[in-house]
Amino acid sequence: MTDVTDTLQLTVQRPRPGVAIATVAGEVDTRTADTLRREASGILERGCPRLVLDLSQVGFCDSAGLSALIGLWHAAQAVGGALGLVNVPDRLMRMLVLTGVDAVLPVHATAAEAVTAMTAGQSTSAGEHGSVTHPTAGGGSGEPTGVQRTASDSTHHSSAELG
Repeated sequence: MTDVTDTLQLTVQRPRPGVAIATVAGEVDTRTADTLRREASGILERGCPRLVLDLSQVGFCDSAGLSALIGLWHAAQAVGGALGLVNVPDRLMRMLVLTGVDAVLPVHATAAEAVTAMTAGQSTSAGEHGSVTHPTAGGGSGEPTGVQRTASDSTHHSSAELG
């Protein structure tokens, strides 16, 4: 039997205080959507209420993934922040348009454009840039500005289970 691994990785950069850019890599589906929601909600709750999701490395997104994105938008609103999407793959963009979600979730061409839109009228001083990496299991709260965080969720399935 062959094992198939589904992995979702989230790498976070903090270019300014209160702002995070999270690059999502992998498939956002029923097996990984909860991880995306949990990790991104944690970023929002730990002092980065303005979150940009870079989806350029997302190979697939199903309805569970779409639901996670909507849930994250609500979570950002709840903490007085904002959620923006950048580098949205064509398939996912079509899903956002067909469902009308594009009217709620702002989609920007670049992360810089999204950050500018989210921080208009606020201080423009950039935070420190860091390169510390933490695994998902490490969790941790109150990470300083500039910390890069990597989260991953892996599930192994045999080919018989996927059948």
